[in-house]
Amino acid sequence: MQAQAEKTSLKAHELDVLKAKIKDIQIAMMTTQEPDGDFHTRPMRTHQIDEEGAMWFFSYEDSNKVNELRQNPRVGLGFADTGSETYVSTSGMAEVVNDRAKINELWEDGLKAWFPNGKDDPNICLIRVTTHAGEYWDRPGGKMMTFVEMVKGAVTGNTDKTGRNEKFGDEPR
Repeated sequence: MQAQAEKTSLKAHELDVLKAKIKDIQIAMMTTQEPDGDFHTRPMRTHQIDEEGAMWFFSYEDSNKVNELRQNPRVGLGFADTGSETYVSTSGMAEVVNDRAKINELWEDGLKAWFPNGKDDPNICLIRVTTHAGEYWDRPGGKMMTFVEMVKGAVTGNTDKTGRNEKFGDEPR
């Protein structure tokens, strides 16, 4: 966890912007690092983004991702909403949490598809990701605005885009 201490935390307004961008995106692509250094990315359902901006995911204690996180807790999370043309990337530190009360709080019956033995399975754990950096790309107005811009560009020859990009955090102390 020494690496986490070397990173600054996101400012409250930065965290609020990132939370607002991903609040309706349920699936994140979580990237961990395998023991040989290769990256491993898989889809994970985000179950909560708490007040501090920590994101919560369910897993099995004996999964590859948990083993990878124990060796290197740094993670990347990617979110995409193609309908609104909103894309978010975050970096953070993950920890494996074995808190039965928190598991009960976050449990939904739909999770039985991935965890058929239910929330009382002793192999179920949570992964808590604390974000220290993030970046987003979006286009106000989504696909309709993109279409309008394309038509406008075809008529006027002006191909300027109105997309936004902003990066937060990840500055060494």
